[in-house]
Amino acid sequence: MKNYYYDHCASTPMWPTVVETMTELMKLHYANASALHRSGAEAMKLVDRARSSVAERMGAKPNEVIFTSGGTESNNLAIKGLINQAARTAKHMIVSAVEHASVTECAKQLEAAGVRLTILPVDRLGRVNPKDLVSAIDKDTVLVSVMHVNNETGTIQPIREIGQAIAAFPHVKFHVDGIQAIGRVPFDWANDGVHLYSGSAHKFGGPKGMGFLLVKEGIDLTPLLNGGSQESGVRSGTHNVPGIVAMSQALRLASESMDSRREKMYLLRRQLLSIVSEIPELVVNGANGEGEREITAPHVLNISYPGMRPEVIIHMLEKHSILVSSQSACSSKSLRPSKVLLAMGFDADRASGSIRISFGDEHTEEDVAVLGERLRTVVAKLKPLERNDK
Repeated sequence: MKNYYYDHCASTPMWPTVVETMTELMKLHYANASALHRSGAEAMKLVDRARSSVAERMGAKPNEVIFTSGGTESNNLAIKGLINQAARTAKHMIVSAVEHASVTECAKQLEAAGVRLTILPVDRLGRVNPKDLVSAIDKDTVLVSVMHVNNETGTIQPIREIGQAIAAFPHVKFHVDGIQAIGRVPFDWANDGVHLYSGSAHKFGGPKGMGFLLVKEGIDLTPLLNGGSQESGVRSGTHNVPGIVAMSQALRLASESMDSRREKMYLLRRQLLSIVSEIPELVVNGANGEGEREITAPHVLNISYPGMRPEVIIHMLEKHSILVSSQSACSSKSLRPSKVLLAMGFDADRASGSIRISFGDEHTEEDVAVLGERLRTVVAKLKPLERNDK
């Protein structure tokens, strides 16, 4: 039976041409790009060309692109690198209540080391109010970190409004986790008021283990890793030449086709919303279709069966060849309620019974119809589990 993979927020299949490119590069360009001989120089040319390509697609300058091992490292480098670079002893950072664990756990570690931390609340849709942010900024604030697209609900944060608000405070820098947004939601590096922006290749059809961090020209970061002088001394380590080139190619493909892919996925999302509305046991967490382009990314739908454990639904759907997830992949094995849904104001039953369905380029209206049919079948077989309050 055909498997229907609806977990693109966790990881996307690589573009076939990217697989071919990466395979060829691993055969031909195995030299260390930092080596002085001709093979090393050829490898470095590929890295430089890929850097220019990533910069062009993101609207940045080549010297503003730092290659990393993925989204987690990019987020940690942005946050720790900036906080540790700040000269003042009294430091303050602000993050939203719905950030990915690679941001929240990083912030908690810094808090334990003496950095003051403010957690910004969100509304019922999971969005930050820029006025709340302005009220939280003070003379010691170094950094604000708010994600672009939420990895559980698909909610789009008002990045430009936040960036404009932060512009009134020159001592504050703005970091955005853009990992779920790239290739799906427009972003303007030049005009959105963002100073640091994180990306991860395997979220837009590239290889795992590759990412990048955009850093506005003139901003200094303290390295996380000590070693050689790669990436302008900010990120030491031998360049993954095949991965870097493959990532740049995947970004080009995702960027060039973004508009048409967005239109298709919004249609599929609305189709699934219509199906879910006919299943009374299910509720939608986040945008339900109205004004969706400003509020939610096209590829994500988060729904709950209040009182039902998500792993029960997930495994039942898997028996019907439907692959979905709960929370983020990094937190999917946790039995705790979703902190994102709790922050949005939902109760523990709803926050504990959520599943995430995330679309990809391969899906069609027929696929969503199959998903809806099997979702109805599974829900009809299930009854809410008795709550165990012990």
